[in-house]
Amino acid sequence: MIEISASAQTYLQGLLSKQDDDDVSIRIFVSQPGTPQAETCIAYCRPGEEQDGDIAVEYAGFRAWFEGRSEAYLEDAQVDYQEDQMGGQLTIKAPNARVPKVGPDAPLEDRINYVLYNEINPGLAAHGGMVSLVEVTPESKAVLQFGGGCQGCSAVDITLKSSVETTLLEQVPELTGVIDHTDHTVTENAYYS
Repeated sequence: MIEISASAQTYLQGLLSKQDDDDVSIRIFVSQPGTPQAETCIAYCRPGEEQDGDIAVEYAGFRAWFEGRSEAYLEDAQVDYQEDQMGGQLTIKAPNARVPKVGPDAPLEDRINYVLYNEINPGLAAHGGMVSLVEVTPESKAVLQFGGGCQGCSAVDITLKSSVETTLLEQVPELTGVIDHTDHTVTENAYYS
C-alpha cells in the first residue's frame, strides 16, 4: 500500500514519543481523493480516533492507521524524511491520490484522466499549464480543456498534437482523437503569447 522509509519511521517515532499520550499513533489518508484537489495527509491519531475500515500496520515503535476508503489512492505512495540545512523535511508522494491506478477494464474516462493527471499534466505544469477531460464523444474522441499557461498559448496546437494526443492515443487505444474545447482568446496567463 504505502512505503514508509526507515528515516521517515525514525522521524515519526520521535514525533510520537513527544506526545503526552503513549498510545498516540499516526493516521494516513487522502482528503478529496480522486480529484485535482486531493491531498495526502498524515495526522496524529489518539486511541479511539481511528475509523471503521481503517487498516492498522505496526512499525518499529509506532502504529500507523491507513484510511480504508483511501486504500486505492495510497497505492504506490511513499513517505520519506530527508535531513537538510533547516533540520529536515517529511515528504509524501502519492501518485494515485488524484486518480487511482486504473486497469485496462476501468471506464474509458478513468483511464483518460489517469494518463492526463499522471503523465501529461506534470510536464505541462513546468509552463504553469494543465489539461482536463470535459467529456468523451460518441465517436470516442476526448474533449479537453486547457488551463493556466496553456490557455491562449501560441504553442498549444503543437502541445496538443505532439504531446497530449500522441500520449493519449498510445495509452488509451479506444480513443480516435482529441478535441480542444478551450477558449484560447483569453491570453493573460499564456506561456507563449
